Amino acid sequence: MPETPVVYVTREIPDVGLEQLRERYEVVVWDGKLPPEKDHIVSRLRELDAEGLVCLLSDEIDGDVLAASPDLEVVSTYSVGYDHIDLAAAAERDVAVGHTPGVLTETTADLAWALLTTCARRTVEGHAYVEAGEWETWGPRLLTGPDVHGATLGVVGLGKIGTAVARRAAGFEMDVLYAGRSQKPDRESELAAVGVDATYVERDELLAESDFVSLHVPLVEETAGMIGADELRRMSEGAILINTSRGAVVDTDALDTALEEGWITRAGLDVTDPEPLPADHPIMRHAPERLVVTPHVGSASIGTRNRMAEMVAEDVIAGIEGEPLVRSALRDAGLE
Repeated sequence: MPETPVVYVTREIPDVGLEQLRERYEVVVWDGKLPPEKDHIVSRLRELDAEGLVCLLSDEIDGDVLAASPDLEVVSTYSVGYDHIDLAAAAERDVAVGHTPGVLTETTADLAWALLTTCARRTVEGHAYVEAGEWETWGPRLLTGPDVHGATLGVVGLGKIGTAVARRAAGFEMDVLYAGRSQKPDRESELAAVGVDATYVERDELLAESDFVSLHVPLVEETAGMIGADELRRMSEGAILINTSRGAVVDTDALDTALEEGWITRAGLDVTDPEPLPADHPIMRHAPERLVVTPHVGSASIGTRNRMAEMVAEDVIAGIEGEPLVRSALRDAGLE
């Protein structure tokens, strides 16, 4: 084992995190634009006898990766989600796993609202219209869209991010419906304190009654493809779908059909299936008139990304020093 512990980082994260690690350890960073292949991660961990690994949501961290370095003590992912990591294999090898929960709640809620208002007021389409030289005069029907104020917002999944999205509806005097596995009186009280009367309904009712539907659920077996053809047909023709959770929550082919046949008016996606979404994917023919896609930038504020880097570094340091992780995915999953 090297005298100075080595940490391998699969992507260039903000300097505030890297510098924390460099003060203590030898830090090796993959400098490619695209994620390294799994075989490359395995080989580098083996060559470096790495004690720490910093990864991203795009990296597959399975048993082969975890076994690559016998000295590996900790994996810390620069993400809230950790479904790309084999937690059972990590627990079996006694490798700690850190992540970055909570930090991106407000930032992602901001992005959900950016997509919502963009789709409603057709701003991306308007920019393309001007850029193409088509703006010749003011027109009474030019780029009209639905009002946001006074509309009904449906939030699927009233967790931290869903609650933050619902809270912002107060400024638009919207009616708020929410659906999920169970009613959440504590969340309702939190929202009522800022003037939002959130009503718990079954998902089918939410889909039928909402002008805007915003998705905020984790990707698990029961949520994969939860918004498919049947669900999209239940939405009103004027409805707008927003997804900032996980791409696979929405059936992409069904959404393509829904936009083509006018089951719903528009969709705004920060996450897609597949991801990244190829520019020539069939669903992109609807952009920008009926579809706005951003490249998974829900957490992309400078402050949030810097804090994520700090959290990652803190958990790597704790893992290598043999201390409990502040944010343990194994503990969250009941494996610790």
